[in-house]
Amino acid sequence: MKTDRPVRRFGSEFVVEQRRRYGARPPEGRMLSYDLAVEEEYEPWRSWLDKQLALLPNKTADAVAAKLWRDQNFWPDIIELAAGAALRAGGFEVQLERRWGELTPDWTVIDGDGKPVALVEVLTYSPPKDTYGKMKAWHNLVERIKQIPVPVVLTVAGDGNRPLPAPDAGTAKKITQDLRRTLLSRLHQDAFNSQGYTFLLQADRRTGRTMQPPGMRTILVPPSSMAGIVSARPLANGIDEKVSKYRELADEAGLPLIVAAGAHKFTGLGVQQLDDLLSGASTMTVQFNYGDSFIHEPVVFGLGNPPRWTMPSELAGVLWVDNTFPFTTQWRLNRDAMTPAQADLVTNLGRGNGQFDSVTG
Repeated sequence: MKTDRPVRRFGSEFVVEQRRRYGARPPEGRMLSYDLAVEEEYEPWRSWLDKQLALLPNKTADAVAAKLWRDQNFWPDIIELAAGAALRAGGFEVQLERRWGELTPDWTVIDGDGKPVALVEVLTYSPPKDTYGKMKAWHNLVERIKQIPVPVVLTVAGDGNRPLPAPDAGTAKKITQDLRRTLLSRLHQDAFNSQGYTFLLQADRRTGRTMQPPGMRTILVPPSSMAGIVSARPLANGIDEKVSKYRELADEAGLPLIVAAGAHKFTGLGVQQLDDLLSGASTMTVQFNYGDSFIHEPVVFGLGNPPRWTMPSELAGVLWVDNTFPFTTQWRLNRDAMTPAQADLVTNLGRGNGQFDSVTG
């Protein structure tokens, strides 16, 4: 008996090709998602992606697959596919970028009778474009230093007045040479200066002894290049813009408008920050890493009068898509929506691959 198997766009042949094309490159010459593309532990991710693409028309799936692994596309495409998976898990069919006049919402939700029941636009909050280059540069230094056969953990001393610049490839090479000579010498030092950077030897807080990572290699914990206040306000601004673009279409079609929202890993943004903004909670989240002594430009944030966001009346709700595999979802209902989503869609959203919650702003 013949059975049709899903096309494996990201199967073993894909992994071999990625290793051949990019494996010998320094980290700054690879996509940031390289490990996800080739490492065995991420095979469930690649299998999930294949299953999602198999549900799309072949031409569309090929187009998504061709650009998915680019740094600027990876997380937006993941969030978009995960939103589609959540809608399907609710028992509905979905059409990607169906044309409605001059507009093409990301997903059109179709019921069992083939009737459109909702328009869904996807929004992914991403870091500034220069963040990708900074992260690649630090990753390049991490990989170079990892070749030093001394099992210690290093961090980089930061500057409290400005972000610490990432070293270019030439500087990273010189730093590695300097650290290799120093770490392999008999001199005991807690701080190492090289090329304008200061590297600090890390000690175990409990014992005071030098930290020894697994394996016989030097581990560098670099600055994150992501330090700062984590706020859902920019995301909310983006949702407002989506609503402004699609409100007339939704009104003319008589359909509820939903925004599926998620965030790039680098931003640190999660559903808790969205909930805080919706409720006007007196909380503030700051993300930082070792070496991130510069956290943010001076800001005024009054916890006694915290920011609050009210969903536009044209918005039926927000479907939050988590950026951790298997990309679960949570539903945030707008109880004041002019065109609410139908009951069975609201009831089933997120059921099957996520959580259901009807919290509103």
